[in-house]
Amino acid sequence: MDSLRNGVGADQLRGVVWRKCRASTAEGNCVEVALLADGGAAVRNSRYPQGPALVYTKAEMEAFLVGVREGDFDFLFG
Repeated sequence: MDSLRNGVGADQLRGVVWRKCRASTAEGNCVEVALLADGGAAVRNSRYPQGPALVYTKAEMEAFLVGVREGDFDFLFG
């Protein structure tokens, strides 16, 4: 999957399983994430399932999740 770039059409990510957040609303305010074969992850807006999808390495996603858990991004909505 080395050739994947951010903004790739989600339909190009064949064979992945998209998972929606439990906090999603009926109005379609949700993000979906798919685990990629190389251990990375793709993220897309569920209202636009064809894309674009943003592609991140495993290390990038791990760093982001640590930041979320530690409150680094609480300023966004807090």
